Amino acid sequence: MATKKIVLLAGDVFSTNVVFNALNESIGIDTVIVEEPIGRKTFIKKRIKKLGFIKVAGQILFQVGVVPVLAAFSKKRKATLQVQYQLNSTAPPSSILKKVSSVNSDETLQLLQQLNPDLVVVNGTRIISKKILSGVPCQFINAHAGITPKYRGVHGTYWALANDDAANSGVTVHLVDTGIDTGAILYQASVTVSKEDNFTTYPLLQLAARIPLLIKASKDVLENNLQPIAGTKESRLWHHPTIWQYFYYRLVKKVK
Repeated sequence: MATKKIVLLAGDVFSTNVVFNALNESIGIDTVIVEEPIGRKTFIKKRIKKLGFIKVAGQILFQVGVVPVLAAFSKKRKATLQVQYQLNSTAPPSSILKKVSSVNSDETLQLLQQLNPDLVVVNGTRIISKKILSGVPCQFINAHAGITPKYRGVHGTYWALANDDAANSGVTVHLVDTGIDTGAILYQASVTVSKEDNFTTYPLLQLAARIPLLIKASKDVLENNLQPIAGTKESRLWHHPTIWQYFYYRLVKKVK
């Protein structure tokens, strides 16, 4: 296992540090490649083009007006979860850290080809292009915060609860293809929330559930022992909730 070369290809997000530390302790990480976040204006323009102005406005209002309040009331709960699940958020050492403008840039492709990894673990990036996926002869795997393909996209546990579908509140580790969370499923696990949890703590519960599965899947790849499983028949792509969606589900279905 020690002779295998593993690359973490990631976004500049909290979960990247946690995933790095867990994987590095278990199987070792050779290099961490982190992409710069998309500029806010560019992101919003793309969202409006895809979803329309009214929906994006509602999403922004939720992110600005509701999420900070939920986060403020959840500080103690978050701290408890980090300790309970040993979520180490220490940043990777600078000696193995490489920064790129985008996971899909020529710079990233050249870097991956130079590294020639046996496995690429993906976390929190934009959708990866075919150019990158086919640019190196190894598997790319991702840990998704939702049960795929029914809850592709974002906030899988929140949307499962909002749909009275707690049985599909969970996480998925899958192979990466050019779609959005559409790759072959390797492992899945359920996530149970408590009365103390809300929109801002669901991701921590999902992160804790994803890590053991990601370690198992990584070992499977390195040992050439992949055994994909069947997913749900229903497939849907979910986006960030709008402020009116959140208050509806909060009032009607008690989903925080």
